[in-house]
Amino acid sequence: MIRLSHRRVPRQRPVRAGFTLIEILVVIVVIAILATLVAPNIFQHVGAAKGATAKSQIEMLGAALDAYRLDNGRYPTTEQGLASLWEKPQIDPPANWRGPYLRKPVPPDPWGRPYNYMAPGQVNPQGYDLLTLGGDGKPGGDGEDADIMSWK
Repeated sequence: MIRLSHRRVPRQRPVRAGFTLIEILVVIVVIAILATLVAPNIFQHVGAAKGATAKSQIEMLGAALDAYRLDNGRYPTTEQGLASLWEKPQIDPPANWRGPYLRKPVPPDPWGRPYNYMAPGQVNPQGYDLLTLGGDGKPGGDGEDADIMSWK
């Protein structure tokens, strides 16, 4: 006859689930310290990024305006505006409009305002003036508040 031995299985302690309050507080304090050190470095570059975005958008709009001029013999008038790059103008519609000249509707500037467009321009009477007034929305300024123009 075969005898089976009965061994006692030692009791296992229950597995601890979750974190203690102290562990959670330590993690929160470490994250807060990192945020106070890193955030100022990140936010100081936001203004420069908006300026670079505005320059890039002005270049893109300039290329679309040049394509419009090639098709129609002139730039859109101030009254027609930049919207004529996306939709055929209702005011004095050109006969050779082959748009849209942009993939998407005209974006606002990085500060959420429309770009200022004049054709013929005051600075460029044979062409157009296209600019944004920067973060403050007023002529002039420095840094993030500086005007960004198509002719500079």
